[in-house]
Formats: sequence, C-alpha cells, structure tokens
Amino acid sequence: MKMKGISQAIAQGIAQEMERRNDIVVLGEDVTYWGAVFGFTMGLFDKFGRKRVVDTPITEQTFMGMAVGMASVGLHPVVSLMFVDFLGAGFDQMYNHMAKNHYMSGGQFPMPVTVITAVGGGYGDAEQHSQVLYGLFAHVPGFKVVVPSNAYDAKGLTIRALRDPNPVVIFGHKLLTGLPFLPYEGEEDEVPEEPYELEFGRAIVKTEGSDLTVASVGVMVHRAMRVAEKLRKEGISVEVVDLRTLVPLDEETLSRSVKKTGRLLIVDEDYMSYGMTGEVAFRIQSRAFRELKAPIQRLTVPDVPIPFSEPLEREVIPSEAKIEAKIREMVR
Repeated sequence: MKMKGISQAIAQGIAQEMERRNDIVVLGEDVTYWGAVFGFTMGLFDKFGRKRVVDTPITEQTFMGMAVGMASVGLHPVVSLMFVDFLGAGFDQMYNHMAKNHYMSGGQFPMPVTVITAVGGGYGDAEQHSQVLYGLFAHVPGFKVVVPSNAYDAKGLTIRALRDPNPVVIFGHKLLTGLPFLPYEGEEDEVPEEPYELEFGRAIVKTEGSDLTVASVGVMVHRAMRVAEKLRKEGISVEVVDLRTLVPLDEETLSRSVKKTGRLLIVDEDYMSYGMTGEVAFRIQSRAFRELKAPIQRLTVPDVPIPFSEPLEREVIPSEAKIEAKIREMVR
C-alpha cells in the first residue's frame, strides 16, 4: 500500500505487533486520542482500549520509571517521549535504569522498552522543541538508536524494535511524519500490509555515485538526495547513504562507499560538537584513510540553540543549498 510519512507506518507496526502479542503496552502523554501528538500511536486506543494504551500525566520521570518496572516483570512498554527535548525530565530513569538494569542485574532483568520520540526543527518551534539529540542516547551503552527516513524503513525498524530484548529509541523527524499541520519533506512509499522487520545496523545506499559520498539520517537524507539529483545533471556524481541506525552503526557499507568515491560529507541536524558526525568521521577515516582524496567534511547545526526566528532558523539548519555548496567545494 502507498503510505505518506513515518507516523502511519510506525503506528501500523505497533498495532500489528500488539495484535500478535499481549505483552505490549503503550504509555505516555496524549497517546490515546491525539496519537502522541505526532501520530506515532494514532488509532491504537480505538483498537486496544485503555488497558493497553495509557495516557499519563506530563511527568517524564514517572512514566519512564513505569516503563522500567513494566519491562522488569515481563511486559514490553512502548513509551512516547513527546519531544526529545524533554529527555532531561526522565534522565535518571532512562540513563541509570533503562540502559543499565539488565547489566547490573547480571541478566536477570531484561529491559525490552521501545521509546518513540519526535525530533527536528524547520517549522518555527524554537529552542526547546526543535532539537535532535540522538547523540546523547547513542553515547550511553545500553540503548539502540534508530532514525528512519521513510515509511518503509519506519515500519520495519519499529517491528524490529518491538522484537528486541533491549531498550530501543526511535527518533521520528517531524517533517517526515506526513501530518497535515506540518511541512512534509519525504515521499510516498510502498509499504507492505503484512508485518516485516528490518535488521538494525544495515545502512542503505539511496543513490549511487562515484565522486563523493554523503552520509546522513532522517530528513537530511531527502535533502541530500535532491541535491544529488540536481548535481548529476551537471556531471557531479554523488552517492547518498542512509545510515538508518546509529547504534548499531553500519561501518562496512559506509566505508565501502567512501573507498569507492574517496570523499565523505556527513550531514546532520544535530549540533556539531561531540555528535554523530564526529563519531562517524573518526570511524570511517580509520577504515578508509588510504582511499580518501580529501579530508572528511561535516555539515551540521552550529553550536547554538535553534532560533525561533524563521530566517535565523533557516540559517543554522543544514539546507539543500548548503549541502550543494559543500559538495561543490569538496569536488572542485
């Protein structure tokens, strides 16, 4: 079936797993009628009722703690963290319990928790509602980190998360949700009706090229692909790699691409310092140093809060124009 946006795909994946298993419980702010605001749980309340789809107060520490307790006694909670920016309110429960209890208990208490959260700017939601921050979760041992760029991947990766015994955090970019009140930067995808899962740690080459590799996740994959299509008409051949997951990271696919093209640009909507781009750059230069024709480059949000002002927001978030300019600079 044709599907526009990742929200419907994620909700469908959760619904199909809930039909198959009775241990999955959905909880968080506005997960019932509102579908977790960004649609990730849309329709689940109508299908499964209040016993399995539970609205909680606006208290992240409480419902993240509930999820830890549920997972400890054999349930698989799906938790909506409405905006990733609010992770600080549930920091202790996520970082010190959800990520570590399996290890600290000597394997006695697995932590099968799936956290779904919305990320990204580009629509004027300002400093406290526009960040990405998946690097904070990728930094802590215990979490798996998933960043789908399209509906097909979103459904398959969500079902994989629900079949994983570890805590998995799925980051859905708001400009890929397909909701009518937000701009949409994705495409309409063909998504199978039946359940399927995609393996974590498997990047995918979205467009093949020979002059330069662009690596990214989420909405930046689409911007890079549009730039690649434009430059191809001018004889500049750009290969775009969608990493899909940051933990685990598919170094093999990316390093193979870089060895072919000799150049790597990493594009990310997170901040520059101590983020995904630095980690990926180090790992790939250590595997493909001899084949590099130019230093690895990064294009990110500079280390400033995301502005509310529309022109200032456009200035700090990587755009197609900035991606194009960076590629031209690297291949000239």
